[in-house]
Amino acid sequence: QVQLVESGGGLVQAGDSLRLSCVASGRAFSSYAMGWFRQVPGNEREFVAAISRSGQTSTYSDSVQGRFTVSRDNSKNTLALQMNRLKPEDTAVYYCAADDRLVFSTKSAAYDYWGQGTQVTVSS
Repeated sequence: QVQLVESGGGLVQAGDSLRLSCVASGRAFSSYAMGWFRQVPGNEREFVAAISRSGQTSTYSDSVQGRFTVSRDNSKNTLALQMNRLKPEDTAVYYCAADDRLVFSTKSAAYDYWGQGTQVTVSS
């Protein structure tokens, strides 16, 4: 098992940047592919980004491609999401998630462990 705790959310203006962090504890962090998802009340959880166990491979949703960057430091058990050129439509609760399968997924159902979420609000 792994426990995940997100931080770094907040209220920013459109065009600003934020960096989210996710700290993992428990089972070896490097044994999990990791993902970021976001959710607006009343909507389904939406895929944002994912990164492989080694950190060498990542993928993004079309809506954040080119603006967001996912990274991980397995020596520090941390996952990050650098969010640049934020837009009001990026407003959501952001979750990190861990998947112990070999290949990462863009589907929330594939992830076994979730953090509690951190709120990101982007004003226009």
